[in-house]
Amino acid sequence: MSETQARPNAIIMVLCGMLTALVVIAFARLAFGLILPSMRADLGLSYQQAGLLATVTALAYLAFVLSGGVAAARWGARFTVVFGLASVAVGFAGLSVASAYPLLMVLMGLLGFGTAFSFAPMVSLLATWYPERRGLVIGCMTGGIGAGALSAGLLVPWLFGLFDQSGWRVAWGVFAATASAACLLVLLFVRDPPVDPPGVHTRPPSADKWLIYLHPRMLTLAGVYGIIGLTYIVQAVFMVSFMVESGYSEATAGRLLAMMGMLSIVAGPLWGSLSDRLGRGNALTAAMAVVTIAMTLPLVHQSLPMFFLHFLLMGCSVNGMFTLVQATSTDQVPPRYIPIAFSFVTLFFAGGQFVGPAFAGWLIETTGDFRFAFGFTASGLAAGVYLTLRIRHFPREWLIDEAERTPDAIETRAE
Repeated sequence: MSETQARPNAIIMVLCGMLTALVVIAFARLAFGLILPSMRADLGLSYQQAGLLATVTALAYLAFVLSGGVAAARWGARFTVVFGLASVAVGFAGLSVASAYPLLMVLMGLLGFGTAFSFAPMVSLLATWYPERRGLVIGCMTGGIGAGALSAGLLVPWLFGLFDQSGWRVAWGVFAATASAACLLVLLFVRDPPVDPPGVHTRPPSADKWLIYLHPRMLTLAGVYGIIGLTYIVQAVFMVSFMVESGYSEATAGRLLAMMGMLSIVAGPLWGSLSDRLGRGNALTAAMAVVTIAMTLPLVHQSLPMFFLHFLLMGCSVNGMFTLVQATSTDQVPPRYIPIAFSFVTLFFAGGQFVGPAFAGWLIETTGDFRFAFGFTASGLAAGVYLTLRIRHFPREWLIDEAERTPDAIETRAE
């Protein structure tokens, strides 16, 4: 922004971003595993039916994430975020009272739909308003995911103890109230940045989306983010089970998981701030290398110190990977194209999250050994580290020249 004074308060904007991430990622995606056992028992759902509910959310997110980016570029990121948060709030509220399985599937799909229209556009807003601190503000927003996961881990069991069998419904209701509050705060305090200078009118960014989708830089970033999505979800789903199968209690694994969550709250801002100073590519290579080492440690030996170091290093670096890919994708294009670029790489992240658990579960089922699944994820991360070496050499210039996308410029070239 050329006029720093015209920008909204950074603290308020970052808090809105953190609250958005808390609602649509921590509450709408991660907290389902906490609520599921009580919800399944109360409604009499089978494990297959319960699994399908989570799959519907992931599918809806995957199906609409590109649409969310295009909508933000066309109608404004603020409106799109409000629409997405309102959709998630409706989904939460419905889940708090619904019992019919078809309706539950629709409502779970609504959570994924709303996430697709809110998370990426909110990242684009922060990246556009604060380009000189892009890594830091996106890292703070990512920290909201860790804070939300920690909050859900404390809140949901407390509600179960307080309300017994209806605790899972109260939990969805609390999530709905939080989402509604986030929606109101974004509506009141978030503003769209100016797009065109006075008197200059460019054609809609969505008209140039394929120039972004097919560019080698964006495809490289998409590949890295896809690897991150695949490997992170496998770790989140199966590492605790790996520990238990190795002879450790669920309580011990839970404490290590809580440590990872607390560390991840500050990891995003720290890695983001580091990338603002040292460069995105350098920081991303370092973060992915640390995660690769963390994923390899339990393969070397299934001792408690190895598992401890795994969760310690993951907590210190995994949110850094998210932050740095998100920030790097926003660096590649002019501000008005950021929602399109970010939603494109997020599509690959969502795809990795969708296929990762199924493939890893098949490996574990087929071989009877968790090490094959985590050996696969470690290999994928190593390939991701190689790709980040290419990102280190990305040019500073935008991959699409905004000045050349004005109608006058296009008409001149046509003549």
